[in-house]
Amino acid sequence: MSDGNAVDKLCCASCGIEEVDDIKLKECADCDHVRYCSDGCQREHKLQHEEACKKRATELRDELLFKQPESSHRGDCPICMIPLHLDVTESPMAMCCSKTICNGCNYANQKREIQGKLQHTCPFCREPLPTTDEGCDKQRMKRIEANDPAAMYQEGVKQDGKGDYSSAFEYYTKAAQLGDAEAHYQLSILYHHGHGIEKDLGKATHHREEAAIGGHPSARYNLGVLEWNNNNAERAVKHFIIAATQGHDKSIKYLMEIFKGGLVSKDELAAALRAHQAAVDATKSPQRKAAEQYCPT
Repeated sequence: MSDGNAVDKLCCASCGIEEVDDIKLKECADCDHVRYCSDGCQREHKLQHEEACKKRATELRDELLFKQPESSHRGDCPICMIPLHLDVTESPMAMCCSKTICNGCNYANQKREIQGKLQHTCPFCREPLPTTDEGCDKQRMKRIEANDPAAMYQEGVKQDGKGDYSSAFEYYTKAAQLGDAEAHYQLSILYHHGHGIEKDLGKATHHREEAAIGGHPSARYNLGVLEWNNNNAERAVKHFIIAATQGHDKSIKYLMEIFKGGLVSKDELAAALRAHQAAVDATKSPQRKAAEQYCPT
């Protein structure tokens, strides 16, 4: 049988048997071009299909990698439902429920508590907030036991800060397996530097890509820099544009420099600038402005 887009997926790519009655075909695990009736047929067809499979798998990966994320990895504040700022200092995470809450909602909650002479509680779950590091650790471990990836990531950060890279790697890995984009990004750093694990630039790039797919603009920016340094200008520009439209400042600045060299059109840059500003504006609210004025950074 021919091997390519013209392959009839209603038939086994190896023996040609059709999918009828009790005969069920399964797709190649790496591409969507062919299907097989058995593992034996897939093994027999491997050498014939291998080159086309790798090519299609790369195409599928790029389709996923360069798809514009619906939002950044930070998501929305669970109270006001406004996108969270990329600056993590603008929205701390509550240890009790692992929810990341914007400064505006935190400020509104504190104001309510002060006016009503109420106990200081989490703005989201209303649990009393711990007043000691020990209390924070206890709540975080409780969330980890509940398989909370955000709590696992935070524990990884704590261990990372202490220089215990092996433990950090363990927690980041668990969080990444549960889909935490920030954990993927931190794993890319550990693999890049060989902290707590053998240095592996291939795995560093893989985790950077997984983070970017999950909406992490800094990870995508780093991929853009990597592609640029490898003389893959077209791929680099794609990464910078996607990150810029998420409100990433470094990416828009890089695009402006590339524009001076003629590798980004005026229309492309203008569209990226508009999207960047729109992403930044989307994180603003009167409540967040009031919090900024009350407690300026």
